[in-house]
Amino acid sequence: MHLISDNLEVRYVGAAIAAGASIDGNSSRIDMADYESVLFVSTITDSVATGVATLKVEENDDDSDTGMAAVTDASATKTCASNDDINGTLLAVEYRLPSKRYVQAVRTSSAANIAYGEVIAILTPRRKPAVQGATVSDLAAVSN
Repeated sequence: MHLISDNLEVRYVGAAIAAGASIDGNSSRIDMADYESVLFVSTITDSVATGVATLKVEENDDDSDTGMAAVTDASATKTCASNDDINGTLLAVEYRLPSKRYVQAVRTSSAANIAYGEVIAILTPRRKPAVQGATVSDLAAVSN
């Protein structure tokens, strides 16, 4: 029997972002050469009515923010209907078999304030077992 951590790599790729109505915050870029897919996850920690929270994926052939392009349909969006109604929820976007080598998550906000927690990337490596990277301080995996 295999543990989930044998098959997936977890990475911290983006710090929390304070509330703002025009956020445009990029995560760290990920080199997808040895990976099949990536799932980006970010929490929404505060929201104001009419605020629009979006998490999208961008890609590029180069390890550079310059030239990053949005991936079609790789976007999750939620609009806040009343103050705080989407607090404690998350946005998640998965991108499988990217057409470019480097990817990043981008969190945006519009219309009214949205605040975000950290961004976590969950990667499916081509080779298993997965090896956790430097952003994982420790991992305990138990099976009875």
